[in-house]
Amino acid sequence: MNVPLFPLNSIVLPRGRIPLQLFEPRYIDMLTRCLKEDRGFVVVLLREGGEAGPTATFYDIGTYVRIIDFQQLENGLLGITVEGASKVSVVRSWQQDDGLNVGDVECLVEEVESEVPQHFSELPSVLRALFRHPVIRDLNMDIDYGDARDVGWRLTELLPLDKQEKQKLVELQDPLERLSRLQWLLEALEEG
Repeated sequence: MNVPLFPLNSIVLPRGRIPLQLFEPRYIDMLTRCLKEDRGFVVVLLREGGEAGPTATFYDIGTYVRIIDFQQLENGLLGITVEGASKVSVVRSWQQDDGLNVGDVECLVEEVESEVPQHFSELPSVLRALFRHPVIRDLNMDIDYGDARDVGWRLTELLPLDKQEKQKLVELQDPLERLSRLQWLLEALEEG
């Protein structure tokens, strides 16, 4: 599957939502094509470089997203909200003449649904607390607090972790391994 790539300093995972502001012509053109062709694009985490500008290097595991809302913002920019559909691997990427990164991607195997084990019961509580924040609440995400995938994905998106750590969590395919790592990271944050 050949799709546009959108390098960001933040991540989104399946069933997660993220608001974006578009101002560069290459991304406004991308949005127009995506809406016209009823297709999405892939959000990848920046490794080096900035979100705006001609050059950026990014990780090769990201999330295919679909546009679920768009509007003109008060600052005059175009605002969109995207929702993660599936994790993908960027097999090959290149930059078009207009500066848009595109790539050939393959969908990763969907993670196995599993319940949150009792010894990780603190994690859904942390997530509930995060969802009381108005900005996060306004994204209207449906959360299954008993599903290890949902809890791990949302905490990976929302916790204040460094980029490399977030990417490691994105790349994990075992929801319980992700919860274990998140629990360890939370304990480290509380101690630090």
